[in-house]
Amino acid sequence: MPTCQKCGKDWSWKQTIKKMFTLNPAIDCPQCGQKQYYSKKARKKTVVVSFLSLFLIFLRLFNISAYQIIGIYLAYFIIVMVLLPFLMELSNEEEALWK
Repeated sequence: MPTCQKCGKDWSWKQTIKKMFTLNPAIDCPQCGQKQYYSKKARKKTVVVSFLSLFLIFLRLFNISAYQIIGIYLAYFIIVMVLLPFLMELSNEEEALWK
């Protein structure tokens, strides 16, 4: 779980899920209210996890029924939603992704 870099408090899984779905790059800490940012390392991890979902498109090549593909997508979504908060890391400043 992420830890605020200002106050040192750990976020709960529920708080992390709520904060993950924002378009603003700055995330307010639920305990101290200070602005936090995804670390460069955490953003790279989430990109890899998201990129893996593209390989699920190729399941149609293996003569799998549409219901099975939907089930696989739902299972993948649930697994990602459970694991993604554990991959989240915070920093005090916004870091450039490709430097």
